[in-house]
Amino acid sequence: MIARPQLLWLLVPFLLYAGALPFVNRVEPTVAGLPFFFVWLIGATLLTPVAVWLTWRGDRGHRSRGGNSRKEQTR
Repeated sequence: MIARPQLLWLLVPFLLYAGALPFVNRVEPTVAGLPFFFVWLIGATLLTPVAVWLTWRGDRGHRSRGGNSRKEQTR
């Protein structure tokens, strides 16, 4: 079992950029006059900070329990 499943949110940007690339690499259809591929990249770019925020939010409990904080690493 995964010890910190909230870190799986960090796979979302990778899957949006690299994993789905062969499926969305099309000029047609167009969305608001832009090629679909360009719209996909804009959407992936906007969703990346959301995935990072969800990871950070889910990992707060781990940090509050004292798991590998920067204070411990610098001592």
